[in-house]
Amino acid sequence: MSLNKVMLIGNVGRDPEVRYLDGNNPNSAPAKVAQFTLATTERYRDRNGELRENTEWHNIVAWRNSADVAEKFIRKGTQVYIEGKLRTRSWTDQTGNKRFTTEVAVDNLQLLGKRNDNPGGPAAPAAPAAPAAPAAPVQRQPAFQQPGFQQPKAAPQEPMDISLGDNPTDDLPF
Repeated sequence: MSLNKVMLIGNVGRDPEVRYLDGNNPNSAPAKVAQFTLATTERYRDRNGELRENTEWHNIVAWRNSADVAEKFIRKGTQVYIEGKLRTRSWTDQTGNKRFTTEVAVDNLQLLGKRNDNPGGPAAPAAPAAPAAPAAPVQRQPAFQQPGFQQPKAAPQEPMDISLGDNPTDDLPF
């Protein structure tokens, strides 16, 4: 048995780079892929009591619908939750050296934080043209103090007969 699962909550380090890949099938739409970086920061106190931070950077790759969400709503600074799998790719660069990279292939992507806090979300609403009048406070009474309310009566309880059967040392419930 094996498991390849990554769960991250962090802030996007740069705007997503979105590309379209041409497929061999002319009847299907090209696949969309979005790539961006995600920073996760661990905060802790060292032996001297000083607050320390350790930031890890992750390469994120989102395909199709997740790439659509990334393109429309994710910008640098957006806080997101990512579930995915680790993938390692290799290639040969222009100088002939073999290169490797490890990425998180997105299975689930969720935007976090308030909508107005999200740089990729809609802009904050403009200030109202005229100040609104303060609303009058509403006085509510608890239900049991309102007219016509009757407190439900509790049903009388009979004592329960709990017997241990033939074997008083057997205390198993089944």
